[in-house]
Amino acid sequence: MRPFSHNSAAAYRKVDLDARIEASGGDDLTRICLEEAVTALRQAELACATGVSAARDPLSRAHGITLWLCRGVASDNPLREALVQFYGGLAAQIRRNLARPILDEIVAVRGDLNDLLQAARTVGGPDKVNGSVPEAA
Repeated sequence: MRPFSHNSAAAYRKVDLDARIEASGGDDLTRICLEEAVTALRQAELACATGVSAARDPLSRAHGITLWLCRGVASDNPLREALVQFYGGLAAQIRRNLARPILDEIVAVRGDLNDLLQAARTVGGPDKVNGSVPEAA
């Protein structure tokens, strides 16, 4: 991983994400994570044309975010088991693509996460769509 000083775009993205998380309420955290994962997977799709190493950073970011979503499903959520399995499956699929990205798989995972994101935006909040508002640490 390169230090931020060598990649100003990554530094600005991190600062922007940190500011969005700090300013958000609990209901917005899942939406923010979904947005970030979808963006990272889109970057990985574009990077696949460049080569495996170019896709690794955005795939690693998407993997970490998806794991966080999986671990953050509220314990009292009636859909907890299904959501943990769903997010865990997506995280496993992303992890398999770290060494040798397969464009069709990356596109499929991005589509699944994007469907959840669109539903969250339509219904009015991620807690009403998937109940995966991450619990405070």
